[in-house]
Amino acid sequence: MKIDIRQIAEGEESIVIRYRELTPDLGRIIGILNDGESKLWGKTEGEDCSVSFDEVLYLETVDDKVFAYTSEKVLRIDGSLNSFMSDVNDDSFFRCSKSMIINLNRVSALKSLSSNRIDATLENGEHIMISRRYASDFRKLLRGYKQDEK
Repeated sequence: MKIDIRQIAEGEESIVIRYRELTPDLGRIIGILNDGESKLWGKTEGEDCSVSFDEVLYLETVDDKVFAYTSEKVLRIDGSLNSFMSDVNDDSFFRCSKSMIINLNRVSALKSLSSNRIDATLENGEHIMISRRYASDFRKLLRGYKQDEK
């Protein structure tokens, strides 16, 4: 990708973005330029659209495709769950299983289950299981430790 940045002495400032295909990185840049809010870009029913990170309930991988779920729509996004977690510097997202990430800000209730799993109920009433592998990290997070601290 070629980046051309020039300072001007006078006249109106402008930004031009030319692309062949709208990638997640370009989508984020456009979202920031449009309103300064972090957005997640994807496709829903064949058209490009975006949602703010706050709207996302959870992300899930199904058949090697990543979907972001809000209370109103489902977006097919590019990349992987790992790339999402590394690209998005937001502590409100937590990897809860091999195939799922939840938005902690959208969790309304938690329930401990047998075999060290946790049932997280989202604001829309949907239940997400936090697997045994990630449950101890989740409990540490609840106690005030950051995800990077072990």
